[in-house]
Formats: sequence, structure tokens, C-alpha cells
Amino acid sequence: MKTNKRTPLRSASKPGGFQKRPEIPVDRSNPAPRGRSSRNVREEAPEAEEPVEAPKPRRRATLPATGRASRGNIARNGKAVVEAKPERLQKILAQAGVGSRREMEEWISAGKVTVNGVVATIGQSVVPTDKVKIGGRLINIRFTGSTRPPRVLMYHKPEGEIVSRDDPDGRPSVFAALPRMRGGRWINVGRLDFNTSGLLIFTTSGDLANKLMHPSSELVREYAVRVLGELTLEAQQQLLHGVELEDGRANFGSLHDGGGEGANHWYRVTIFEGRNREVRRMFEAVGVTVSRLIRVRYGPFVLPPQLKRGMARELKEVEIKMLLRDLENRVPAPRKGSEST
Repeated sequence: MKTNKRTPLRSASKPGGFQKRPEIPVDRSNPAPRGRSSRNVREEAPEAEEPVEAPKPRRRATLPATGRASRGNIARNGKAVVEAKPERLQKILAQAGVGSRREMEEWISAGKVTVNGVVATIGQSVVPTDKVKIGGRLINIRFTGSTRPPRVLMYHKPEGEIVSRDDPDGRPSVFAALPRMRGGRWINVGRLDFNTSGLLIFTTSGDLANKLMHPSSELVREYAVRVLGELTLEAQQQLLHGVELEDGRANFGSLHDGGGEGANHWYRVTIFEGRNREVRRMFEAVGVTVSRLIRVRYGPFVLPPQLKRGMARELKEVEIKMLLRDLENRVPAPRKGSEST
């Protein structure tokens, strides 16, 4: 059946009708870009192509190459390091938490320390750009210009632990119970005897450890002492006024009866120095044997009642800053002494 209806594909003979589109030649040898139909691509006259330089590979912006311990004059953030005054090598190593100043002096004398590849000498000064190595290991040196305070730890030492990293007898060490760290190590502030328990201080700064141990700081040590035998009033007065020991005269700053009877009689004593087994030897000098010894205070540090044996508590930054200010305000008074009670 015929119809007068026209479709868009038919040409119109009348004006206003549809006109047939002119055919556009297409080069079949040059396929159209992917995603576009070849019917919509018109052939254009070729133009002279100008040479185009290949784009250079984009490089990721990086900070200047820096070392772990000695970064030269550029910090990790790319800014220039503030120039610092030269400081003694043993002091810098102590601040880095490698050990006490006395230990560092021994290592330097033994030739274990090098600065920029040269064996160091006692009294040598270093700057932040120097490369300091101990036994071939690069040390992350720290100068006093750093605003970050050292870490400080209170540990409740139980009986039966030795305050040493190396023990020929293989006895348990206090360091095995401390939190592990990277880039430093814990330094003990003084010592406690193998059979003595109580408060023991650790820090990452050898310089701070030296200040806390030095007699010039005059930090009081307080002990709870259980004795076997009767401690007469005369013996108590002798301990307060002074008794003669092998390494010199010694006396307690205070002595108070802590109560108890028989083999469970306790006393509280204070002392301003810490010679080897000094408290035990003082009681033995008046004919009394110490059956148990607990350190409950060291200067501003007091053994927390909730801190169980074998546990540690790290001080907060504000507590450490208060401690540092207190030590700076103390007037030095040269005295001799070592810690092991």
C-alpha cells in the first residue's frame, strides 16, 4: 500500500523538503581516533608539521639528601640549621644517651670514638655537622639547643636483679624490664645492691644522670630498713653523729623508728651520699644486721605506692622540666661519692 509520507532519507523535489547530504570522502587507511566515529571525521588538507620537543619526565621534588646523624647545614625540613657553639665530645655523647661522661672518657681514651674518620681525643670539641662514630656506628649527636627534654623513668627494682647489662653469672638485669627504645639507651642513676629493692631512676641523658648522681646536687636518699637485733639509743646516736668505715666516716641525716617487733623491726633513714653498701655497713658497725633494705626516695623522686615491683613509670614532660629547673638552681658543693647501696 502506497503512502504519501516521506522519510528523512528520501530526497525532496519540492522546496523546503529534505536535501541529500553531499558525500564526504573518507580515508579508510587512516583510522579515526579511538572513541570517535569515522563518519564524523572530515578529511583536511595536510599541513607542514613543526618539530615538537618530547616532554621532559617530571621529577618528584625532594629535600636535600641528609644523613641520620649528621645532616650538614640543612635540617630535615630543608631549612638551614642554626649554628651551634662547639661542645666537648664526652658531653655531647652523654646528652645523646650513649653513656655517662666518665664512660665516654674511658671509650675515647681507648680509641673507640672517631670524629669525621679520625680517632678522637679527650677534651675534643665537636659541632652538629661532625660525624661521630663509636665502634663504626654513627651516633645521633644532640646539642643543648634542642628544646626536647630527655626521658626519665622511675623503676621499682625487686630483689634479685643486678644493675648491669653484662653479668658473668647470668643474673637477671634491670634493663631487661625497661621499655625498649630506638636511637638511644637507658642510663641508670646510681645503683642498688643485688639484694636491695626500691626506687631506681633511669634517663636517656648521660649529662642529667651525672647531675643527679654528683654529690654537689646533695640529693637525699631515704631507705626503709628492717634489722635483726636490738638497735639501742646509744647505737642510734652513733649512726647520727658518724661511724668509722673502711672508706671514711659516714653518718645518717635522720633516723626514725618505723615500728615492729623482733625480727620485723623497721627504721627510716636518710643519707646524702651513696657509697658502696654504705647503709648496710653502717648498721653492721654498731652490731646490727640489715635483713631487708628498700629505697623509697631519691631527691625529688618518691616511690609511688601503686608502682609494683618490676614495673616502671615514665615522667611527663612538665615533670622533667621542673626537675631540670630545680637542678639548675642548686648551688654546687664539691664532694666525692659513688652510688651502690
